[in-house]
Amino acid sequence: MNALLNISPIVASILVVLMPFIAFLLQAIFGKKSTQGNIALLAIVISTILSFFFVFTTVWNSGSIVERMHWFTIGQQSFEVGILLNNLTVLMQLIVCLIALPVHIYSRAYMKGDPGLHRYWMYLSLFCFAMLGLTISVNLLQLYIFWELVGFASYLLIGFWFTRAAAVAANKKAFLINRIGDIGFLIGIALVYANMGTLDLVALFDKTGLVQALDKNDGWVTFAGLVFFLGAMAKSAQFPLHVWLPDAMEGPTAVSSLIHAATMVAAGVFLLCTVFPLFNSGVLFVISIIGTITAASAAVFALGQYDIKKILAFSTISQLGFMMVAVGIGAWDSAMFHLATHAFFKCLLFLSAGAVIHEMVHFKEQQQLDFDPQDMRNMGALRRYMPKTFICMLVASLALAGFPLTSGFLSKDSIIIRALEWGIHQGGLHMIIPVVLILVSILTAFYIGRLLFKTFFGSFAQQTVDGGKPAIHDAPRSMLYPMLFLAICSLFLFFAWHPLDYHSAWILHTFHVENSMPAVHILHTIVPIFLTLGAIAAWAIGWRWYVKQKYPLSADNKWVRFANKQGYINEFNDAVFVKSSVRLSHILYRFDRSVVDGLTKFFTYFTLRLSGAMHWIDKKMVDGFVNLVANSAYYLGHLVRHVQNGQLQGYFGFALAIVILGILYLLIK
Repeated sequence: MNALLNISPIVASILVVLMPFIAFLLQAIFGKKSTQGNIALLAIVISTILSFFFVFTTVWNSGSIVERMHWFTIGQQSFEVGILLNNLTVLMQLIVCLIALPVHIYSRAYMKGDPGLHRYWMYLSLFCFAMLGLTISVNLLQLYIFWELVGFASYLLIGFWFTRAAAVAANKKAFLINRIGDIGFLIGIALVYANMGTLDLVALFDKTGLVQALDKNDGWVTFAGLVFFLGAMAKSAQFPLHVWLPDAMEGPTAVSSLIHAATMVAAGVFLLCTVFPLFNSGVLFVISIIGTITAASAAVFALGQYDIKKILAFSTISQLGFMMVAVGIGAWDSAMFHLATHAFFKCLLFLSAGAVIHEMVHFKEQQQLDFDPQDMRNMGALRRYMPKTFICMLVASLALAGFPLTSGFLSKDSIIIRALEWGIHQGGLHMIIPVVLILVSILTAFYIGRLLFKTFFGSFAQQTVDGGKPAIHDAPRSMLYPMLFLAICSLFLFFAWHPLDYHSAWILHTFHVENSMPAVHILHTIVPIFLTLGAIAAWAIGWRWYVKQKYPLSADNKWVRFANKQGYINEFNDAVFVKSSVRLSHILYRFDRSVVDGLTKFFTYFTLRLSGAMHWIDKKMVDGFVNLVANSAYYLGHLVRHVQNGQLQGYFGFALAIVILGILYLLIK
């Protein structure tokens, strides 16, 4: 197809990015006439075709392609804008398209009838434009601009149902926390430019780039690495900046699917892989620690959630922690591999959850009941009514839990085995990280098994008004087909020819990351077996607890409450940061009203009185003296003017008066 149409990869990649933007503009122009989503869908279809046939197949394994043009000049410094196509960027671009396309198709049925649908398609197109632009940016400044645009578009999407107070609070929370990370990213850009004189990714991070010659023990290099990681922490919801992601579930489920799969939250991992040569061993260790804490804490919090979407949200956070650990141990190719596999099965998990919620909402409205349609305690036995949705959810859950024959099995093994090799190589306490990852992997199997059992097994928790069979069905075809596509992509065949050996994955073969740690061959056999047995055991326990109703803990158990309350982190943030900020603002307000405004009023009063006094002095004294002199001169002149009138009798009279006055003077004297 490429030879037939003769489109260069650069032109094709520009079109890939521009198509959603054109769709955004057209939908903004047409307004409520564009509620069908045809424009947005057509744009993402074209972008996907171009991305696969004209960009990915041409660039993959064929070296980098760079195109730049002059952007602007400040003083002697010139900045360029351009396109960077290499294995990393074209892979990310293709994943974004392949995830966005089924989400667009699914949304046509899922969002049907929503009164703000034209805004939904506008925001979705804007989000895709920003994310696709981010993937192929040639320099850090250009990447940062799209990074910010992604955050803004996600703000609009999370708060799509803006009449709900919870949605408004969620999008504000996401926006504010992401600003913390954005400040870090911006400081990193400033540090790199101040010390290296360029922001061009090729000039900095290529195999012969400037960063290769750096002394990574320099203080600024360490600081730059940490602030870049701060940017990734917020965007990829790493502990303790993860708190915005569960609340972001207030947006439509299709949006959650897109954000959690391969776009916004993956951008942080993509950024770290892009600037990876900048990191020294200290920064990488910090990344490993934070990634491990994130993976473990999010898995624990997922155990106590009842909202089906919040379990998946914490699952995303936990899996992003796995990717961060992979970056931290130097295996960023494994991070990208897990990012790619996770994109498909996590997108499928959300779309399946959306299909369930869709039906529960219809059942609730039809039966005029009052319950939370996202709470798993109101579900149960849905596999009888939604068998196709159940199969899709089952495939995605198997992939997330890391069962053999799925893509998740390969990518998770890749991270855990390499983490174990890294831990053995480093020795001592470093082994804690891979051990925690193994435990988290088993916990992952347990919480996703819990979701599956509580939702699709047991008995249906709600009774129909007439006592008959609940009118719950599988989602319509326009929702099911995208889910089936994602289910196929969640199997191993899409990523490797060998179902049990991650070494056969084509993504790992391409990146060729040098592994300084000696391979421990026995781990490649023991770890997959152990993790599989652990996942089976976790599902067996979950089956006994949630299907056989032999749950051993009280619902009021403190550990259950701890997990359900997300470790009370929100309460801690509320008490320490939010309420402290509110108290500080009240103190500042009172200081402003009492001290600043008081001093201002005092000086105003004093100035007014002083000016009044000065006005009186000026008017009565200064002007009075001047007027007295002027009037005296006037009257004296007037008097003299009457003497000098040219009449002889006047002169005699004047002389007589002078003589008389002289005589009087002499007599008195």
